[in-house]
Amino acid sequence: MSDYDLTSVAVVIPVLNPDPDLKDTVLELQKAGFTRFIVVNDGSDEQHLQPFEDVKRIEGVRVLTHEVNKGKGRAMKTAFEDIQEQGGFAGVVTVDADGQHLPKDVASCSRAMLAEAEAGRKSLILGTRDFTSRNKNIPWKSRMGNRITSLVFLLTCQTRIPDTQTGLRAFSSDLIPDMLEIEGERYEYETQQLLELKRRHIGKVIVPIETVYEGNNEGSHFHPVRDSIRIYRLILKFLASSILAFLIDLGIFTLIIYLVGDSMPDKERIFLATVVSRCISSLVNFFVNHKFVFRSRENLGRTMIRYYILCAIQMLCSYLLVTGLTLLCGANGLLITVLKVIVDFVLFIISYQIQQRIVFKSGK
Repeated sequence: MSDYDLTSVAVVIPVLNPDPDLKDTVLELQKAGFTRFIVVNDGSDEQHLQPFEDVKRIEGVRVLTHEVNKGKGRAMKTAFEDIQEQGGFAGVVTVDADGQHLPKDVASCSRAMLAEAEAGRKSLILGTRDFTSRNKNIPWKSRMGNRITSLVFLLTCQTRIPDTQTGLRAFSSDLIPDMLEIEGERYEYETQQLLELKRRHIGKVIVPIETVYEGNNEGSHFHPVRDSIRIYRLILKFLASSILAFLIDLGIFTLIIYLVGDSMPDKERIFLATVVSRCISSLVNFFVNHKFVFRSRENLGRTMIRYYILCAIQMLCSYLLVTGLTLLCGANGLLITVLKVIVDFVLFIISYQIQQRIVFKSGK
């Protein structure tokens, strides 16, 4: 893999208010074999403009400027658009400007990308840091943020990504149109890339890299609360929609169980309560998911058919599992509701994956 020519790879460096080391970052990457750079000034203030003047003097560097801060995602898209217009690149590698990515690791990811392209595979290369407890170089903010995001991806997408926040990524030029279509203007854009992998039939390749944090990562422009909300937006919207439907479903289910009481055998009253509550809550859930969560553009009728096939299967599973556990535990009254909460939580995780991949598959 060491024979791949790095001069055909565009190095993209989105940056806001850089320190003077930006020039050194580019020069070190040149020594590693890279010759073409796209540096995006994402609305830096007047006190931080000199580093851009310095890198402009380096051969092979192109500086693009946002007059105001538009976010990391938008900065990368600006670079991708420029690369697409220039043409002549085999691929792209994105690099953070804060010194976290060593030139040898940038080169390793780029060569892995060129190898995948040569083999005819569409892949996103992820430079992955070691976030295990044995690595003492990770600031707590980054360690916890990555662990939470990795767990969310594992539960909702059934895919394990050890380093969801890595900025060192590489992909071949034929994937630029896909990257430009992906939503997100700020830090959430990188998470959206990962969410879109399966839907766009893009593979992922994990390349281990060294963990480097300058000044305990104090130079990061990541805002934990604000940017985390953006990152988890799709999942949070689905969760809110599901909670709303769940509360409606649970409320109607509990009300029917209470009103029917002992006038009907357990099997029949659980079946009645499950069917009525699910019919009402599912209708609310469908329209919220269709319009606000996945924003599906596909025909409403076809989407609704797929949704209600899933709903019927989910309702049957809920009924069978709650009934089985009720008979097994000899449960009654409130305990039946508790069992339903547990069962429906498991079904919620499964339902998210199916809705994202199949039911609303044409959505964003």
